[in-house]
Amino acid sequence: MSWRDFWNGEHSIYVSPRHKALHYRQIARDLVGQIPASDAVVLDHGCGEALSADLVAAACGKLYLCEAAPNVRERLRAMFGRIGHLAVVSPEEVEALPEATLDLVVANSLIQYLSREELVALLRTWLAKLKPGGKLVIADVIPPDVSPLTDASQLLAFAWRGGFLAAALAGLVRTAFSDYRKLRAQYGLSTYAAEQITALIAQAGFEAIAPARNFGHNPHRMTFEARRPG
Repeated sequence: MSWRDFWNGEHSIYVSPRHKALHYRQIARDLVGQIPASDAVVLDHGCGEALSADLVAAACGKLYLCEAAPNVRERLRAMFGRIGHLAVVSPEEVEALPEATLDLVVANSLIQYLSREELVALLRTWLAKLKPGGKLVIADVIPPDVSPLTDASQLLAFAWRGGFLAAALAGLVRTAFSDYRKLRAQYGLSTYAAEQITALIAQAGFEAIAPARNFGHNPHRMTFEARRPG
């Protein structure tokens, strides 16, 4: 099993429907805060189930939801097919977009599941697809010194605020025996110190690279903004 297989199948990464809904609503709000104009063309690369993508679509001119898992893409099309300016695409279809098409690319909680080589290739793709002056946001980057225990504590804090603490406690127990834990042990998660991810973004050709407030509920992870040179 690979990470793509994991996300394509049934999993217990979200401890309850309320957890999933609150998570995606917060990510959508964070993403909306990055949209530069109401007519902007936006790519959410590695969007997952994107339950609140309608909020993002309402704030921009065109929204591409890119997801590698075929089953997730089908669910997204079923949910949002009525929105004419929202398109669900595969990574291969992103490659086929015309160059200088996008105003904003967001990759939230994605690069930990990629190898360094895959990330470098994606950075080149994003640079080519962004318009001059277009913005890249890479969010939820895991630093090397953030442990699973830190992630668990932040989930519990989010659960306390969101009213699903009992489900979170039970979910952490399930995760300990799940395919997610086994895959994390087998493949690991890619981590980057701030200077490492900044250097990779710069080497790809981006400029004005700067840290920003992280997407989602975990302030121990990092977000970085950058721009294609204009």
